[in-house]
Amino acid sequence: MEKIWLKEYPKGIPAEVDIHQYSSLRDILEKSCARFRELPAYDNMSVSMSYGELDGLSRDFAAYLQNELGLGKGERVAIMLPNLLQYPVALFGALRAGLTVVNVNPLYTVRELEHQLEDSAATVIVVLENFAHTLQAALAKTQVRTVITTQIGDLFPGGKALVTNLVVKYLKHMVPAWNIPGAIGFKQTLRAGRRHPLREVPLAHDDIAFLQYTGGTTGVAKGAVLTHGNMVANLQQVAAWIARDLVEGAEIIVLPLPLYHVYALTSNLVFIKIGARNILITNPRDMPGFIKELKAIRFTGMIGVNTLYHALLNAPGFAELAAHTLKVTSAGGMAVQRVVAEKWKQVTGVPIIEGYGLTETSPVAICNPLNLTEWTGTLGLPIPSTEVALLDEAGGEVPLGEVGEICIRGPQVTRGYWNQAAETARAFTADGWFRTGDMGFMNQKGYVKLTDRKKDMILVSGFNVYPNEVEDVIMMHPGVLEVAVIAAPDERSGEAVKAVVVRKDPALTAEELIAHCQKNLTGYKVPKIVDFRTEPLPKTNVGKILRRLSDRLQGSQD
Repeated sequence: MEKIWLKEYPKGIPAEVDIHQYSSLRDILEKSCARFRELPAYDNMSVSMSYGELDGLSRDFAAYLQNELGLGKGERVAIMLPNLLQYPVALFGALRAGLTVVNVNPLYTVRELEHQLEDSAATVIVVLENFAHTLQAALAKTQVRTVITTQIGDLFPGGKALVTNLVVKYLKHMVPAWNIPGAIGFKQTLRAGRRHPLREVPLAHDDIAFLQYTGGTTGVAKGAVLTHGNMVANLQQVAAWIARDLVEGAEIIVLPLPLYHVYALTSNLVFIKIGARNILITNPRDMPGFIKELKAIRFTGMIGVNTLYHALLNAPGFAELAAHTLKVTSAGGMAVQRVVAEKWKQVTGVPIIEGYGLTETSPVAICNPLNLTEWTGTLGLPIPSTEVALLDEAGGEVPLGEVGEICIRGPQVTRGYWNQAAETARAFTADGWFRTGDMGFMNQKGYVKLTDRKKDMILVSGFNVYPNEVEDVIMMHPGVLEVAVIAAPDERSGEAVKAVVVRKDPALTAEELIAHCQKNLTGYKVPKIVDFRTEPLPKTNVGKILRRLSDRLQGSQD
């Protein structure tokens, strides 16, 4: 294969990166903490944590996990936290102890949480008290032995911590009642760990860093195995790609996306590698609060998704503060709309750099170069040490300009799914190409354009929704005979979930069905639109419902 895209690389971007410069993510973290010790690593709600403090606190947490809990290399630790200072401490503590991190969306329902904890066999979980009631309901069917709870203000200074936690619990009533016998407080684990030494566990590229859960065509969430080698490779690749504009130890990066999402996770690890100050936004949906936080800093970079950038552009006060020091904004998770990209460039003076990847590619595989002057409408170029091919159904490469399945090879690509040999085999070609399930083409310069999704995945504000899972939940309702879940255009989230339903109970309403879904699905997976149909849904000759044809049927729309 000729790597035609290399001719389009900006000056200074290498064709290959040194993936062996670091032995593990722990190696990167410890070197960054030593180099940038006095600099701020994270800010959250106007509280700062230096690289030195991050080093000490994560060391204490790692020592607790090793000595008090007796965890051995590779055991799974789940982290169920939003963007708070506790997240990086728990994350890096677990990695430094030689453990595998299982990132958990705090908004999961009991059913979703049960599956992820049971499948990963996590034995420890760190959870924000606000979500402990969900965990309480799920615990019985899991192997979790130790629950570590934390409150929002636990790593704030004394007075601020006390006030924050009291307001959250008693004034805003944001902590539903919960009771988990034997649960231990996060601050207590740090005090306990401080009394113990930290044993250095040998870590190499083949050791597993994350089980990062993603859905699939089967509707069952699978744990993509991301090794230290996968993650180190992607950090090296992305760092090389952005090296032109960012200065080590001098950048201030805004992180409004949740770190449990792979795009935000890897982006943040890259910024830690270069000694950036990372601003954790806990609730970006509170736009006035978000703008207030932005006004307090002179940020130089930001990550986000199309919907977030659109919301910021329409937020009062953003235009006055965006252009002063901003160097780079990147987008992933969903396509950037032309109108958003062009307005962002007009307001801030910098383009949105769009990239592409999947959980299984750690995630970045294709990215637009930073020297862009305007929106291209493409995914960009394969990044260093990455190959991209457009393959037909038989696995043959299609000519330039013709549509095929986007397939990827590179050191950042997962070796497979946790305990899912059949799914792993289906995901790869015989010669090692990872099948993304997305369709597109490559032009004469090596830029890749996305045209359609082979899989039926729906993208809601950058989060994956898999129709099979939603259909399974809807079919749990006794009033449903048949259902097909599809994507519907949505101005705010890009796409929304739409359910096309044939009723068994004529009295079933859309409101009743949505309420049922809200009990069993995270908010972004819940159908926004319910269309009731009066005739059977179209099917293949083996009985599989044809989702796209289902939307064309006539029927009532309640």
